[in-house]
Amino acid sequence: MLKLYLPFMLTTLRIKNLAIVENIKVEFLDGLNVITGETGAGKSILIGALTLVLGGRADKNMIRTGEDKCGVEASFFLKDISPINFLLDDLGIDLCEDGQLIVQRIISESGNGKNLINGCSATVQMLKKLGNLLVDMHGPHDHQSLLNCDFQLEMLDSFAQLTELKQKYKISYRKMLDIEAELRNLDGDDSQVSQQIDLLSYQVSEIESAKLSNDDEENLAKEHARVANAQRIIELSGVVYNAISEDEFSAFNAMTGAQNALMELSAIIDDAEDWKNEAESISIQLQELASSVSNTVQSIDADPERLQWLDDRITLIHALKRKYGTTIEEILIFGQNAAARLHELQNREEKIAEISKKLESAKNSLTTIGKKLHSSRSKAAQSMANDVTSELRDLGFEHGIFTVNLELCTLGPTGMDEIEFGFAPNLGESMRPLRAIASSGEISRVMLAIKTILANHDMIPIMVFDEIDANVGGETANAVGKKLAGVAAIHQVICITHLPQVAVHGANHFVVSKQTEDNRTKTLISALSQEERIPEIARMLGGKDLTSVIMCHAEEMLKQSE
Repeated sequence: MLKLYLPFMLTTLRIKNLAIVENIKVEFLDGLNVITGETGAGKSILIGALTLVLGGRADKNMIRTGEDKCGVEASFFLKDISPINFLLDDLGIDLCEDGQLIVQRIISESGNGKNLINGCSATVQMLKKLGNLLVDMHGPHDHQSLLNCDFQLEMLDSFAQLTELKQKYKISYRKMLDIEAELRNLDGDDSQVSQQIDLLSYQVSEIESAKLSNDDEENLAKEHARVANAQRIIELSGVVYNAISEDEFSAFNAMTGAQNALMELSAIIDDAEDWKNEAESISIQLQELASSVSNTVQSIDADPERLQWLDDRITLIHALKRKYGTTIEEILIFGQNAAARLHELQNREEKIAEISKKLESAKNSLTTIGKKLHSSRSKAAQSMANDVTSELRDLGFEHGIFTVNLELCTLGPTGMDEIEFGFAPNLGESMRPLRAIASSGEISRVMLAIKTILANHDMIPIMVFDEIDANVGGETANAVGKKLAGVAAIHQVICITHLPQVAVHGANHFVVSKQTEDNRTKTLISALSQEERIPEIARMLGGKDLTSVIMCHAEEMLKQSE
């Protein structure tokens, strides 16, 4: 039965038809999971699959030859599901149940791929947001990012736990930029401002003089239809009016005769009384209908001048719609905004003074936050430098010194600091910027040292290292393995390695291999027992010829790492 200690972990990774992987399932455990195997066996495909399912770049070329789609599914166990559920709720995704989170991604030749989180459709951006919370990926070339000053500042801020203060600075900085943009909008060339005023004045005048209301179009359309068809309306209304009340055989005259007959009939039979009342009601309705038709006809304006006015009015509205909006409402809003902008420009000297004052206040506020940020970074810089130096001593730099240099500068997007990591790897060497260090092996170990000290601060639960031990060996490699095992005490760590000195420190060991079947190559992965680890470590030590000496050495290395 799977025994879980860590609050978050990747439990299962399923991969189907991805590159040379046909169909594999890997069940990871907590602690340090090491993945070994021959070069080209497909170890990095596992990391690529995890990257893909968490929003990495997709390519149809990833699909295994002869197949029409590939897929990856990652299952996570979350002891504390609240941070993930908070994000899922914000994304409109079904929340986790019983601590289980399942993420799937399918890439199809047809382009009809799928992204699923807990069975709900998701976008690639959603997968990325989730991945940013769950997994810290470190590839074989990622140590180069350590040479970037922005990345160095992020490392320091993560060490100093400055998320809240940085967010406060970011909001204040955005506010200052908005005020600067507002000021630039007013403080332009005088001739350009004059042209804007002329244009806005014309636009405001044109819209205001039209005296528009939202129901203009509907009312104009109705009246235009009446006036344009006035003669026909009068003719048809006359027919109706005469048929109701004016002709000799009109409905009203007919009902009058019927009423007289019903009056006499009501004296003979009782039912006739009701009939007589109904006839009276019908007569009244006929009179009202005739009156309504007559009044409507009298209100019809057949004046050609009125029709011309209506045509002109409709043409004007269409012209305004072409300029300012597709509806009258949009035209009116355009007019309001233009009027407000015109007022600003006509009173721009006062407005410029007002905004300049706001800008000065915003800069003062931002400077105050920036200085607090600088102070916090300065306090953390020396502590971080000491901690990284200590870690580097364990990684083979017995006399190495690491520094974090901060210089106060002007206000910028990330604060008021310029940063430079410095490193002197050996005794007697002068301190140089880290970017001046040529050895990728040295930079990789610096990255591991930083990752180690950040492990206590980093909230991301799963750390993936793909060949972070490149270009190191011997006792240094053993030190790297110990460091990774130390990080794995508080994070689940998945590490691809070619070094036996690193592999022996794994709590869980997986080996990747290739198999040929029916003229097709496919990748396999197996979890190794403690006994099965011996020949794999021996292979890493001495290649294919597993002599008894190498086997004994491998067994001894595993015992010493326990």
